[in-house]
Amino acid sequence: MAVSTAQRPAAAAPLFILTFLSAFLFHCGAADSSAGGSDPEGAPHRRFEYKYSFKGPHLSQPDGSIPFWIHTGNAIPSSDQVRVAPSLRSQKGSVWTKNRINFKHWEAEVTFRVSGRGRMGADGLAVWFTTTQGLDGPVYGAADQWNGVGIFFDSFDNDGKKNNPAIIVVGNNGKLVYDHQNDGTTQALGTCLRDFRNKPYPIRAKITYYKQTLTVMINNGFTPDKNDYEFCTKVDNMIVPLQGFFGISAATGGLADDHDVLSFLLFSLTEPGEEPPPVESEIPKEEKDKYQEEFQNFQQELDKKKEEFQKEHPDVQGEPIEDVFESVNDREIRQVFEGQNQIHLEIKQLNRQLAMILDEQRRYVSVITDEIAKKGSQADPGQLQSTSQLLNTVVATEQEILRNLNDFRSSFHESVKQIGMAQQPHDQAGAAGGYETVQHFNDIKEHLHVVKRDLEHLVQRNAQSPSEKVVKCPEPPPMPSCLSTVHFAIFIVVQSVLFFCYIMYKSQKEAAAKKFF
Repeated sequence: MAVSTAQRPAAAAPLFILTFLSAFLFHCGAADSSAGGSDPEGAPHRRFEYKYSFKGPHLSQPDGSIPFWIHTGNAIPSSDQVRVAPSLRSQKGSVWTKNRINFKHWEAEVTFRVSGRGRMGADGLAVWFTTTQGLDGPVYGAADQWNGVGIFFDSFDNDGKKNNPAIIVVGNNGKLVYDHQNDGTTQALGTCLRDFRNKPYPIRAKITYYKQTLTVMINNGFTPDKNDYEFCTKVDNMIVPLQGFFGISAATGGLADDHDVLSFLLFSLTEPGEEPPPVESEIPKEEKDKYQEEFQNFQQELDKKKEEFQKEHPDVQGEPIEDVFESVNDREIRQVFEGQNQIHLEIKQLNRQLAMILDEQRRYVSVITDEIAKKGSQADPGQLQSTSQLLNTVVATEQEILRNLNDFRSSFHESVKQIGMAQQPHDQAGAAGGYETVQHFNDIKEHLHVVKRDLEHLVQRNAQSPSEKVVKCPEPPPMPSCLSTVHFAIFIVVQSVLFFCYIMYKSQKEAAAKKFF
């Protein structure tokens, strides 16, 4: 990347500016919360632990097992995921690490899907860290009275309080019996309401235990961005066992969902200044031989497929395959244009929202003008004068808002026009072209800051406007009654007469029919 940046300074500078603008203007709240929760200087050292992780595309072995993991119950491993509990009634399953971990601090990233046909699902999925493997039990398919911590993704509302789906953190010292009737809310150390069923993208949960603090971050599944996490809950001064097993379990009840886990990635965390824990001993000889044999078989199958392909396509033999991967320069240019297009779309969306606000303000002005005309002929002179002054103040305020909004729209149009000019190719431009590009983006930045400041001023002014507290919309006239008492009585009498006539007619028909038998 250092070489490519030196070769294309004009392409790299707009990329950084675009990234700053988009992050500052449209994701300001998320940036502030993430900046407040993490310190780059005190960030721990992360090391991936492959013996306590799994992910696709070759998740399971040919014999159906998961390397370094065991599965029980109705869990079904496949090449790209583990179906912990299928969408059948009264099913439960779990997967657990074979080896015990002894990390002081750790971070787990879980990617899963919970999907079903119904509006409601059951029962849920759980992520465990316990001293023993809870292979089977009543708590989301795992054992009760565990010693450790469980993070529950509960999808069924047992207590009827309409507080599900929810994410619940429950700790246990081996003596606590889980409260199913209340969905564990009486024992929860932390909770947040998140709907994780039937999302377009997989749900991602990041569970971090660092310095006796357990933090749960969640990706709600509406975006493919893997780093788009939002805060769920945090438990301070929490002590978990130093050694234990990680596990994932799920269960269904009268309702059923598919509970699929796509990956489980574990990282050991080390405080700054401390030596990372030593690398564990090598793989046992039996497992190493087994994996070596599988690799050789896979390599032989790959060679056979290559030979078959060369026989079927003799014209491709010996020709190098080029342009399969994009170059560094092409990737930088693509990132620049993607960032520009993203900002362009965001500005267009703001422009549409401003247009909607402008139409709403115009409608308010027209309604207030009509009210002035109506009340002018009905009110007393003194009341008319005070009301007209108040309404004139409101009209003046609304007209000023309209002028400000028009200025905003013109500013947005100018920003869009400058972005369109900046999207033109820069291949023939030298140093002067690079300077003009940077100047364009600086102008865009200034315009967007002006628009943001004016919008904040406008919102504060509308909140402090006393006219909104006095002037109210006219109340609609009362609706007349659809049916009077007299009409209702006549209707009942007529219906009763018709009913008795029908009974008499039916009895006569039956008597006449009996004469023939």
